[in-house]
Amino acid sequence: MANIQLRNVTKSYGSVTVIKGIDLEIKRGEFMVFVGPSGCGKSTLLRLISGLENISTGDLFFDGERVNNVVPSKRGIAMVFQSYALYPHMKVYDNMAFGMKLAGSNKADMDARVRRAASMLQIDHLLDRLPKQLSGGQRQRVAIGRAIVRDPRVFLFDEPLSNLDAALRVQTRLEIAKLHHDMRDVTMIYVTHDQVEAMTLADRICVLRDGLVEQVGTPTELYDHPNSIFVAGFIGSPKMNFLEGEFAAAHRCATLGVRAEHIDVVPAGAGLWTGTVVHTEDLGSDNYLFVEMGTKEPVIVRQPGKVAIPEGTTVSLQPRPGMLHRFDDSGRPVQAAMAAE
Repeated sequence: MANIQLRNVTKSYGSVTVIKGIDLEIKRGEFMVFVGPSGCGKSTLLRLISGLENISTGDLFFDGERVNNVVPSKRGIAMVFQSYALYPHMKVYDNMAFGMKLAGSNKADMDARVRRAASMLQIDHLLDRLPKQLSGGQRQRVAIGRAIVRDPRVFLFDEPLSNLDAALRVQTRLEIAKLHHDMRDVTMIYVTHDQVEAMTLADRICVLRDGLVEQVGTPTELYDHPNSIFVAGFIGSPKMNFLEGEFAAAHRCATLGVRAEHIDVVPAGAGLWTGTVVHTEDLGSDNYLFVEMGTKEPVIVRQPGKVAIPEGTTVSLQPRPGMLHRFDDSGRPVQAAMAAE
């Protein structure tokens, strides 16, 4: 495993700077997830750590050793791409063993590693197949297995599930989580635009915005204590409701935030807010109400179980005490924002 430190790291392409000075520590054995919108720099940052891109300024350390000029093959990393990058003419076994063959590894050791990785990922019955004979999820597991056999210090995942359908994403996500559990001695860095993947996989999440770190913390820390409107809106599904104008003024802030599960439907006239249901979504275990109450967007209210509230119904809503987030004009939390109102 490796402890990774980035100190004021930047990356420029000509006059365009895409990574604008990042300071970050990734602990030994940690599963760190980079999230952020398209173009925020998360994949570029991963490529800087891997050595596939050169750092413009700043320093990158693995276990205290500066590795800015160390070639990727000498950094002890293994990278898994979203495109799988398998050799189509090679069987699964040979795809997984290829890196070790190039390194001149002992044949018996290579065979043992390939079969151990295949067993871990439940693809040992696929070793004699070609990539074209595999499903997308199976191909991605082969790509992960190829990384495992290299016995790396650091695993780098670049949106590995983005090419899979919804069911396969869930299945493969569980396999990656199990992999992290089984390989606690390996540091893992995972890039995704899907905050659900981030919340379910990460020990810590690094939220990136426009080439800068917006916030770093555990999933719970980011969900419960976002340090900006940006993080509050990006982490969580559905996103946090934001209310301005008189709704925010009543709570002495510029923007009032409240999550869908922290709003209750109460008897008529008993709530703080009143609105009209304009849309409902039945997800089986939950119902989501979209309530129009004069805000920029309808307020989303999560109702557990089966709740039959038809569109057009006037409802009374009550946000839960202590669950309101208050933000100032700059989008930062107002002091004591989480205190009971």
